[in-house]
Amino acid sequence: MPSEPVQVTVRRAEAGDLDAIARVHAEAREAAYPQMPRGVHTPEEVRTWVAGWDLVVQEVWVAEEAGAVVGYARVHGDWLDDLYVAPARQRAGVGSMLLDVVTATRPGGFCLWVFESNHAARAFYARHGLVELERTDGSGNEEKAPDLRLAWPGNDPVGFLRRLVDEVDAELGDLLARRAALTRAIQGHKHDRTRDADRERAIATAMARRAPALGEERLARIMHAVITESLGAADEG
Repeated sequence: MPSEPVQVTVRRAEAGDLDAIARVHAEAREAAYPQMPRGVHTPEEVRTWVAGWDLVVQEVWVAEEAGAVVGYARVHGDWLDDLYVAPARQRAGVGSMLLDVVTATRPGGFCLWVFESNHAARAFYARHGLVELERTDGSGNEEKAPDLRLAWPGNDPVGFLRRLVDEVDAELGDLLARRAALTRAIQGHKHDRTRDADRERAIATAMARRAPALGEERLARIMHAVITESLGAADEG
């Protein structure tokens, strides 16, 4: 059953709050299993990690009830790194209060990661206007569990999302330059310039596993163009 409404205040964290924050973090992670995979660190390791936070560099907010920390949010730049509520105080509005503070202090928008399996958290963020942007296979997180990048697009959603597109385009440009350079190097070792249709199909299939929303047919056309233009650049070079 949902907890009864609580009277809480939200304030910036102080050094004396760090032990309580570590306890909330560990307890909330454990209570969220199996929607969230169990953490890979022991409670002692979590306490040591949290104790080392620089509260000048990291913006940390705590929700406090009757002098006790019952939740916290940690923000760094335009990323919400953590938002956890003590299990006994969940579904009582504490998480919403913390998220409201984050959105108020980040009017330009912010991103966060959430485990794909954490349907409760995904529903919570969806109710507050966050959108799901991308999925990974989890190879980049400690738990190796699939996760999703979410965003609150702020007061100018188009501008915020275009900035994210610009970041992707910058990475894509670097990757295309690397691919073209590799194509040029390969051509120097090939005597037969005939294109390998089987390999190109395999490339499209592999790409489709990484970008299922595009589908194999679209990716086959995209990669055909990339390979064609890379070969053309190699010939001109």
